[in-house]
Amino acid sequence: MTMLASEIGFASSHAHDSAAAMADVAAQLGDAPMAGMLLFCSHRFDRDALARAVNRHSEHVVAFGCTSSGELTEAGYDEDSLSVIGFPADAFHLVTHCFDHIDAFDPVAAREAVRALAATADRDSRHLGEQVNHVALFLVDGLSHSEELLTMTIQDALGDIPLIGGSSGDGLVFRETAIFHGGCFHRRAAVIAILSTARPLHVFKAQHYRPGAAKMVVTGAMSQDRIVTEINAEPAAQEYLRLAGHAGEELGLAFYAAHPIQSANPDGSLTFYCAIDEGIVLTVGEPIDRVAGMETMFADIAAKVGTVDRIIAFDCVLNRIDAERRQIGRAVSELYGRHHVIGFNTYGEQYHALHVNQTFSGLAIGR
Repeated sequence: MTMLASEIGFASSHAHDSAAAMADVAAQLGDAPMAGMLLFCSHRFDRDALARAVNRHSEHVVAFGCTSSGELTEAGYDEDSLSVIGFPADAFHLVTHCFDHIDAFDPVAAREAVRALAATADRDSRHLGEQVNHVALFLVDGLSHSEELLTMTIQDALGDIPLIGGSSGDGLVFRETAIFHGGCFHRRAAVIAILSTARPLHVFKAQHYRPGAAKMVVTGAMSQDRIVTEINAEPAAQEYLRLAGHAGEELGLAFYAAHPIQSANPDGSLTFYCAIDEGIVLTVGEPIDRVAGMETMFADIAAKVGTVDRIIAFDCVLNRIDAERRQIGRAVSELYGRHHVIGFNTYGEQYHALHVNQTFSGLAIGR
């Protein structure tokens, strides 16, 4: 379907060949001028071939994105696809900056770069109207363990511009994720894009759990690797299972999805998606009625922005696994489709200055 002027475009393709997938997406988006393209892709694509295909179809257009652990399309939960969001030039302006080699991230230089980017966004978007709103979309390597430092630094430099984003995935392989910017895919990188528009914008964060009664203290950790070795002075995995009411059971994806951990290790330790350290007190969460909670959330979003054009969502991959385990995946997909949700399944979410996990976070854009 051809993208009409001022409507946010969206297209996805399940073609296995990179060139065919991008050609399919480009045909769906049509010829209306775009301020930028945001793409999410399955890790199965050949990245060099996909980069060449994207470049052929995005001349003079800012294109950025990342690999995913599942895509959110008009069908709801999706996978093995290439998905592209097109921001029409008559309603949006987009500027980007890539942070390469984030293992050597320099906060001082980063603040200067982000402030310069924000000034450029403000100056170059004034043609959109008297009152222009700005938001920062942020994508970062989901295996970098660097999200906390980058998110805090960048939100500090942005000032009043809210940050929202997600950590790239690779379909639960946990081997290599990538950020797309400047015509190619980058490892160990992050990209910030400041999106400007006269339309109403609203960033949000929701979780599908409430605090339970069980508490635990991290008594042993390797914080640089997000690994917990001991909880309550007991082997971490064993004690976590006991407190969650699953003593003696096997640890697997179903447990990880219901309790926010990345994996259990052969030595009995646990790897988390977010920063962890000794002395932290954790609470075991209890699930709530997800569908009812999200209906309330979407109603609140509509109250803030009016008629919603699109919701760009960063949905933790564990939420997806848990929905499938609870057999509500179809209901969640229907809900996403009805409320114009598009985006991807992440290895973590960024909201303002926070790096969080197991949330449904995003940006709602009004018409």
